[in-house]
Amino acid sequence: MKAVLARVVGLARQQRVVRGQRLRVDTTVVETNIHYPTDSTLLADGVRVLTRTMRQLGERVRNRTRSVARRVFEIAQRSRTTGNRARQAVRDESQARMKGLYRGLMRIARRVVRDAHAVAARLPARPRPRMRRLAERLHGDDRNPAPRGGPDPRPGLARRHAPSGQSRQRVRAAHADHPQGKLAKPTEFGCVVKIQEAEGQVITDYVVCAPGQSDRDLWVPSLEQHAALFGHPPQLAVADGGFASRTNERWAQAHGVRHVVLPRRQNERRSRAARAALRWRTGSEGRISALKRCHGLRRCRYRGRPACSAGSGSGSLPTT
Repeated sequence: MKAVLARVVGLARQQRVVRGQRLRVDTTVVETNIHYPTDSTLLADGVRVLTRTMRQLGERVRNRTRSVARRVFEIAQRSRTTGNRARQAVRDESQARMKGLYRGLMRIARRVVRDAHAVAARLPARPRPRMRRLAERLHGDDRNPAPRGGPDPRPGLARRHAPSGQSRQRVRAAHADHPQGKLAKPTEFGCVVKIQEAEGQVITDYVVCAPGQSDRDLWVPSLEQHAALFGHPPQLAVADGGFASRTNERWAQAHGVRHVVLPRRQNERRSRAARAALRWRTGSEGRISALKRCHGLRRCRYRGRPACSAGSGSGSLPTT
């Protein structure tokens, strides 16, 4: 992907679409292809996948996924009224109801785990090739990897979320399934991706940021990458307040950037040129929005950070 971007920049320079006189930088969070891992959803995943695996093996087992889904839904609804904004009486009632729902959910999980162990015990030592993978799922231990694209259906995983594991501990603590922040927050887990552009709406570089990396640490590498692509620093370099610091401003000015616009305070007085530069910077928001809506940047389906960084050219930019 880096080579593709470099080739695009080269062609844009030949056609005089872009000259590298401007640079704008922004970051966005791309969510991982998982849902929020609350206790109830982990239990529901274990019940659903174990039941599906047993049925694919030809076993006639009771399908308890609907009763699990009803309990998970009510737990999610009740968790909305356990925050500090609700009255104390409402919080107490919701927490008591959630305890009962969790106990019912764990009873169902125990039954499904017992069924899975019974099915695994009846399987032949050498199953037919068509059924071998399903049998390995039920016989699996910690040495067997989880299947690609879904939760691990091994009985051991579901048993760890049964009453002897973290689910019972959370029920006893009376705060099950109350995650920090908003329950329906669209992006909970993912990676920060830096996107930088030149004039002409040409994306010149992207970077999958390291965990915990500050936007300020991305400013200098962005300018260095721009200079490496175009052979000279930009005349204008602009970014939002997350990149702002006196050190970054002075570094850019010392390396040939004529106009550096990094707003440190929201209400500070700015010149007309600085206001125009910030208006041009907002175009990066639209570019990121288009990447998410039309080119798969909203969610990444690659597995692992190295694969994301190396394989981001097919369908979406990287995250993990």
